[in-house]
Amino acid sequence: MMFVRTSICRVISKTSAFSNTLRNIQSYSAVMSKFELPDRFKDNDKSVWVEYIQLALKYKPLNLGQGFPDFHAPSNVTKALSAIASSDNPLLQQYTRGFGHPRLTNAIAKLYSKLLKRNLDPNNEVLITVGAYEALYTALQGHTNPGDEWIIIEPFYDCYVPMIRIIGGIPRFIPLKPKNTNGTLSSVDWTFDKKELEKLFNEKTKGIVINTPNNPIGKVYTLDELQFIADLAKKWNTLVVSDEVYEWIVYEPNQHIRIATLPGMFERTITIGSAGKTFSVTGWKIGWAYGPANLLHNLQIVHQNVVYTCSTPIQEAVALGFEEEMERFEHPECYFFSLAKELEPKRDYMGKFLSDVGMLPTIPEGGYFMIADWTPLEKKVKLEEETDANKDYRFTKWMTKNVGVQGIPVSAFYSNEHKHLAEDFVRYCFIKKDENLQKAANILMKWKSQQ
Repeated sequence: MMFVRTSICRVISKTSAFSNTLRNIQSYSAVMSKFELPDRFKDNDKSVWVEYIQLALKYKPLNLGQGFPDFHAPSNVTKALSAIASSDNPLLQQYTRGFGHPRLTNAIAKLYSKLLKRNLDPNNEVLITVGAYEALYTALQGHTNPGDEWIIIEPFYDCYVPMIRIIGGIPRFIPLKPKNTNGTLSSVDWTFDKKELEKLFNEKTKGIVINTPNNPIGKVYTLDELQFIADLAKKWNTLVVSDEVYEWIVYEPNQHIRIATLPGMFERTITIGSAGKTFSVTGWKIGWAYGPANLLHNLQIVHQNVVYTCSTPIQEAVALGFEEEMERFEHPECYFFSLAKELEPKRDYMGKFLSDVGMLPTIPEGGYFMIADWTPLEKKVKLEEETDANKDYRFTKWMTKNVGVQGIPVSAFYSNEHKHLAEDFVRYCFIKKDENLQKAANILMKWKSQQ
């Protein structure tokens, strides 16, 4: 009897333990499902930048992927920040006006009033944000209802799409395509099909997002192209969000045209700018949006409920930078114009060494990126060693790991349905020290000679 009683107790004990374990699993599962990523963020969780930064940290390649300078920013701007940090004015270390530090909004309003040939109200027509990234976020979040459609010209900076989708908007895409595919191209060769763009506009269209100069191609939109977009926006009563963060990096004889300056367009345009790109201080994360007060109001509401205000000392330093550059606006040493002069030989050098190694580059009219057709090198690369669906991801990862030069896959700038259009291209950044561009050239040429 004792044996039977003991055996029964063991069975009961094991059954009880199993039941407890099952309950714990069920409880854990219920808790975990409750705290899963909200549906609106699902399928928006991947980032090429997160992935490729991790890749760079692991393999330590010469990084021509990320778009930031590896040389010093203009000294007048960095010295200003240093002076502000030890200023006798204690308020420069405290909160400032939520929609923008007054000194900075006044400086931006003054500059763009001159460029737009109209008076901007610094208090109601300029918003300072945490980088151009937040300016885009506030613009798209502030002007999108579920079901609203936004037209996006590809390639596009990858944040546009998730910003629209998480609020319930619907992105519609039209790609830029090269008019020819032989030899070295210019970014002017990349155009959109006007009839195709016209078909995308309809009663549900809230707006169109444009980026000029374009990242990653470097295309500077022509007056004819911008006027065509403007006419459609007016016909269908839509907005234009114009991402112009590379506005000062334009190579002669090209000229940057602000779509807000076209007849009837200021009233429906939100323009995005960046101190990081303007003064080569990408880590400062100060951007802005300007436009009519009724449109900027929506951005202000989003901004005040997300970050409320930006860094006071950095805004003050950017304002001082603007003030100084405006004083020498007509002179060649003005940083607004001298940076493009400094970058042009870097651009030409990169175009040459990419051609020498066998790629087919597209020479940009603006910005500091260059895309290149890498497929002439396909037989030299073991794409089968990588598992990504798109060939450009496999190429860039293999080159990072085995050659030591990192680029960015251009399909990351395209919608899923159009990624195949970009698989033959890689993006490189040339706002780098001359010695690092030379090092990249040497690495690639040495690799080529060993094949």
